[in-house]
Parts: sequence; structure tokens; C-alpha cells
Amino acid sequence: MVLSGMLVLMAAVIFLVGELVTGSAATATEVLLTDVPVQSVKIPAVDGGPVHGWLTYGQDGGGVVLLVHSIRSNRVEMLGRARFLTAQGYHTLMIDLQAHGETPGNRITFGVRESENVVAAVDFLRRTFPHERIGAIGVSLGAAAIVLAEQNLGLDAVILESLHPTIEEAVENRLRLFLGEPGALFLPVLLSQITWFTGVPIDALNPVMHISNLNAPVLLISGTHDHHTTVRETEQLFAAAREPKELWIVPGAGHFNMHDYAGRAYEREVSEFLSHYLRVR
Repeated sequence: MVLSGMLVLMAAVIFLVGELVTGSAATATEVLLTDVPVQSVKIPAVDGGPVHGWLTYGQDGGGVVLLVHSIRSNRVEMLGRARFLTAQGYHTLMIDLQAHGETPGNRITFGVRESENVVAAVDFLRRTFPHERIGAIGVSLGAAAIVLAEQNLGLDAVILESLHPTIEEAVENRLRLFLGEPGALFLPVLLSQITWFTGVPIDALNPVMHISNLNAPVLLISGTHDHHTTVRETEQLFAAAREPKELWIVPGAGHFNMHDYAGRAYEREVSEFLSHYLRVR
């Protein structure tokens, strides 16, 4: 009796978790002061409201980089990357994904609807900088949004940080981290909640099935101590990606901001990769 009661309680908790993980993460970002000169932009979207973002200017001919934040975050997360990239001459665009920051949206969809924001942002950059090569850096949800885009983005370089291969593995890893080994028993329940709240089939949320469609040079970054997305899972993505591709496993890093953690080493790796593919030679 006690065991069945505990199971019912945990199932109710999982239901609430489903509501929480898919619920909007709206935040007022426009009012924040930045130490990088930014121009506020509102990019028209096919569905829903405009995509809000910040644009920074580097030097013509240096390339442009789209910066896409992680889940339940916003464009502010990418300011550090924008700072060092702008100093190196890149134009950058930081966006709020739908249901994040100031971009409208009711539900987080783990990359599916967010990918429409990425498509709109890339189209905007192509119109704004018609002679520049375009790269993108995505973190976790941001990386998934890049990979899950239905149309060919035509990017010249892509950097994917802390990206899960499948939504099942991402959810199971988190259940084990928060609830221990018994947490895995609730995987089917939470996956069904994600489908219920988002209206998106689970099979549509697996980046490993789409990464080869990028048709662009890819750098995958993960950490040795990342228990949300393991090294084995990152290697699975790497195996599925097209050439040319590179893999950087950061010693000691977990599932957090790689730029904050690795600092100069991160800037060196990213700069070398982007320079090779975005600089006009």
C-alpha cells in the first residue's frame, strides 16, 4: 500500500515536471545593460511573434556568427561569446528562442519550433550581410534547434555544444541524476508528458537522426564530466555527422557554459575552427 502510494506520488511529480520543463521561460532581456555595444532587432517569423535578438558589428569580410542559447535561458547567456568574437572581427547575432527571453511562445519544444527561429535568424543574417560567410554556435537546446531545422540552413560552419543524440537519453540521464536509478522507471511517463504538452512526436526530437543534414563543417564540444550528455552520446553524434567534422572533449567540464569553464582554451578552439571556414582567403 505504501509502495503504491509512493508510486502515485512520484507519477504526480513527474506530471508536474512535464509542465515545468515545457513551460515558457519568458524573461525581460531588453532592459539589461551590456558591456558589448548591441543593436536590438526583431526578426519576423513565419508563425508566432517576432524573434528578439541583439546584433553586434565586427569587420566586413570577417564572417558572421549566430549564437543560440540553452534551455530555460536567453540571449544573455551568449554575451561572453559575442564579446570575444566581436573583438576578433566577427559580426554576431544573439537570439531569444521561442518561449524564452522576449520571443513569444507557450511551450518549449526541445528544438522543433525553436528551429523555425534559427531559420528566420539565418535568413535575416543573409539579408543583412549578403557577402559574409555564416556560422552558428548552439548550446544544448540551441544546438538541437540548429540540427532539427527542416530546411538546409546553408551554413558555412556549425559548433554544437552539450548536445544530446536523442530526447530519450537526455530525459533518462536527468531522471537518474535527480531521482537515482529508480528514476529511469518514469521515463515513459515523462516522455508521454512531453508529447502531450508540446504536441510533437518524440521521434521528431532526436538530433542524431538529423545531424547529417547540416551539410556543413561541424565541431562538437562536450565535457568529460557531463552526466546530462555523456561522452559516449557525443561520440554517437560525431559518428553520424558528415565530414568535415571535429570533436573536442573538454577535460573536467560538465553540462554548463563551456566558454565560462574553459576560457582561453575555448576561445582558441572556436576561433581556429571559425577562422578556417568563415574567413575569406
